[in-house]
Amino acid sequence: MPAGGPTGGHVLRRAIRGQRRRVVTASLLGMTHQGCEALVPVVIGAAIDSAVATGSAGHLTRLLLVLAALFLVLSTCYRTSARIAEGAGEHAAHRLRLELGARVLDPRGGAEADRLPGALTSIATDDARRVGSVATVLAYGAAAVAALTVSAVALLRISVPLGLLVLLGIPPLLWLGHRISGPLERRSETEQERAAHASGVAADLVTGLRVLKGMGAEAAAVSRYRTTSQDSLTAALRAARSRAGHEGAVLALTGVFVAAIGIAGAYLAMDGAISVGELVAAVGLAQFLLGPFQLLTYVNAELAQGRASARRIADVLAAPAAVAGGTAAPQDGSAGHVRLRGVRLGALRAVDLDIRPGSLTGVVSRDPAAVDDLLRCLGREADPAGGHVELDGVPLTALDPDGLRRTVLVAPHDAALFESSLLDNVRAGSTAGTRTLADALAASATDEVAGLLPDGTDTVLAERGRSLSGGQRQRVALSRALAADRAVLVLHDPTTAVDTVTESRIATRLRDLRRGRTTVLITTSSALLAVTDRVVVLDEGTVAADGSHAELLATDGAYRAAVLA
Repeated sequence: MPAGGPTGGHVLRRAIRGQRRRVVTASLLGMTHQGCEALVPVVIGAAIDSAVATGSAGHLTRLLLVLAALFLVLSTCYRTSARIAEGAGEHAAHRLRLELGARVLDPRGGAEADRLPGALTSIATDDARRVGSVATVLAYGAAAVAALTVSAVALLRISVPLGLLVLLGIPPLLWLGHRISGPLERRSETEQERAAHASGVAADLVTGLRVLKGMGAEAAAVSRYRTTSQDSLTAALRAARSRAGHEGAVLALTGVFVAAIGIAGAYLAMDGAISVGELVAAVGLAQFLLGPFQLLTYVNAELAQGRASARRIADVLAAPAAVAGGTAAPQDGSAGHVRLRGVRLGALRAVDLDIRPGSLTGVVSRDPAAVDDLLRCLGREADPAGGHVELDGVPLTALDPDGLRRTVLVAPHDAALFESSLLDNVRAGSTAGTRTLADALAASATDEVAGLLPDGTDTVLAERGRSLSGGQRQRVALSRALAADRAVLVLHDPTTAVDTVTESRIATRLRDLRRGRTTVLITTSSALLAVTDRVVVLDEGTVAADGSHAELLATDGAYRAAVLA
């Protein structure tokens, strides 16, 4: 975790501060509820003494009316307090989910590093819920403390020894309960980590289900998930045992404490120090105290789990950015002049490349790692370890990542589709006009795909576009990239699943649509490379050849083997 980043404690405090008004209101109502409930045995004891000692029906009636009023107030306060407290927890969890979403979507990246998508989903749901519940249980804890306080005062009025027994006994009990919660907190954190990992593996396997079936690798996938799930189950059982042990130990301690109060009350009654009604009140209060103690046990367990989840959330929020955030904005109407000067990153070795404004440039590499590193540099998902990349003469490191991506769009080969209409997938939140969308649909031959669907472009696609074939999905993804209408567009293998006739048609339309704007095609497709102005060949992480497609076919055997294989 970087210095100065949020910690688990910061996350918890922010969640509570954001719901301070709700927590305070719910606490006051809960304290009123518990205070009234603590007074019930006191009023019953007074009624017994009144009936036995005086035989006054009027006095007894008044006390019964007081009792009825107490029940009315406590029931009303309970319902209202519970509703507000639960609302505080839900609002706190919602705010955390928004913070996590903003961090994951931060243009600087970094939050997703070393985390499966399913793990991030688990943190944004289960962990956010557990931290949010802290705002809820704080109100319950305040109510329980109020109940203990009212009970202690009532017992002091009945008998000073009884009151002192409660006042002096409560702090050690609370301290012991906190100490006992330590193993639960540690095991809860492990449980959440294993559960998040299992969710991530499951999502990963489901995403690649078709590939796994095609390879006949179902058994290996099931074995992998079974092992991960078993680890998660073991951690969950350990946490459950720890919680059961925690609750059992605290309940045993409170049981002994309440029994001591009852025995002391009985002894005082036999000695004549307190009346029968006061004995009934003391025993009733002793039994009532079980509720607040159990509530404090629940609160303590929730706090332990909340602290563990808060640390996991803090790890995501404090994750270092993958790239530094520049402040400059790309100039309006960018010329689209991209230049790489001595770029070194991963498989790239001192790459020098000048992509002229408005050109259609092909890049060929047989090394997937070099392609991936080049895409990361151009999309500024990572900054070069050496050298730099420029846009219109300005280093990308000086540009705001979000503003940069409004000028430069890097469309990866495995672009995902969403469970919405085909047109919504193409539009993807952009403000592209009807003509721009129509041109993009035509250039990518997605209009032909729409013609085969029952509702045309309004047809809702299945999750990740699985209702379409591989080639159809690629065309929709290409259409989306074209509709974005960026000054610089980088496409990685956009037509690998498209038939050759359609691919040639797409190549020609793509060239016409992007004429005058900078376009980079990273591909080994001969049909696409044939329409480029220039082709650059990367070999061993550096520029090995540069020329037209026809020239390289005629003079470069390695290039010919790469694009005609």
